[in-house]
Amino acid sequence: MSPSPALRRFLAEMEFPATKDDLLREAVRDGLDSADIAALERLRDHSFSARWQVVGALRLAWPPADALVAA
Repeated sequence: MSPSPALRRFLAEMEFPATKDDLLREAVRDGLDSADIAALERLRDHSFSARWQVVGALRLAWPPADALVAA
């Protein structure tokens, strides 16, 4: 998955290191849309040191699990 422009802006402004819980909390606080929040929810519980780690993890977490069931 390639992050949306809004998610890219969010990650550029996020302070690292950050855990998955940190990312989710701040994403909700910043008003990211439900698709971006769902993408962050698919990340494994981990502490990320930099934005590029989150982007890489998002790519590995795609496609969403429910899409695999429908296939």
